[in-house]
Amino acid sequence: MNPTFKPAWWLPGAHLQTLWASFLRAPLQLARNRERLWLADGDFIDLDWFGPHAAEAPLVLLLHGLTGSSNSHYILGQQQALAAQGWASVALNWRGCSGEPNLLPRGYHSGVSEDLAAVIQHLQAARPMAPLYAVGYSLGGNVLLKYLGETGDASGLRAAVAVSVPFRLDHCADRIGLGFSRVYQAHFMRELSAYVQSKKQRFRNNGQQPQLAALEQLGPLNKMRTFWDFDGLVTAPLHGYADADDYYRRASSRYFLPAIKVPTLLIQAADDPFVFRHSLPELSELAAGTQLELHPHGGHVGFIDGSLANPGLYLERRIPQWLSKAASPSSSSSP
Repeated sequence: MNPTFKPAWWLPGAHLQTLWASFLRAPLQLARNRERLWLADGDFIDLDWFGPHAAEAPLVLLLHGLTGSSNSHYILGQQQALAAQGWASVALNWRGCSGEPNLLPRGYHSGVSEDLAAVIQHLQAARPMAPLYAVGYSLGGNVLLKYLGETGDASGLRAAVAVSVPFRLDHCADRIGLGFSRVYQAHFMRELSAYVQSKKQRFRNNGQQPQLAALEQLGPLNKMRTFWDFDGLVTAPLHGYADADDYYRRASSRYFLPAIKVPTLLIQAADDPFVFRHSLPELSELAAGTQLELHPHGGHVGFIDGSLANPGLYLERRIPQWLSKAASPSSSSSP
């Protein structure tokens, strides 16, 4: 039985649920500590810490979505909610997402589980006595589930939550090109193109000719309109995939779900404007400790309830509550 989520009556439809927080939620200001993690290939990932410093305090790693960052409203809100129950959190910024372009031509994508593995290894060393959990949103959720399936019992995590996951990347590349969702697609294309152009300019200004050449070899990007375009022209060649099809096949988290070994909660909305209903996994595909919480409504990383005067944030109540139950010694393998 899924917990009850009753969408706000004043936000009818998936798109208003998806967009409300980005445009109308008052920004949170958290006093966080930033740490730069240097990776084996010479690049870096920035981490933003919040909450108690106690060595044994539970620690939650938060993974943002495409073109997001640790400053995304859902990340800041979740860090605040976790701190309220005495848990520490660290928000990861994927390569190039912390406000400073990363150092290599490559960037991040929906299957970049090797970067997640490096961060988890670092957190285990930094806080060896802290039980470690993870929460991923959208792209971050896809990376998290892929990692969990790849690592099985050796994930280093006690439990995990994934929200609004694009389980089949090829399906989602099609879905976001339909109807009003094309507005989101256009936004992402602008952001992703700017991301590549900013790196080109940095490489040019710094005289980094090999790095600049790697991006110049991608060819002109001004005609990109769809995810198929971007992933074929940019993601695949920069990250070792043959083409967009190869990337989507090897990075889609749906194929990794049966191998997950830790308790995992999936929170999805049937009306998600990024995800077809048939892209969601069947219950038979889920590992024994995985729970799918499917709501009729909620949009994409939305799930706003409450009144107009007092909006409610379901994800910021539900996720800390579920993690707390998962951490309980009396909890079963499927909280």
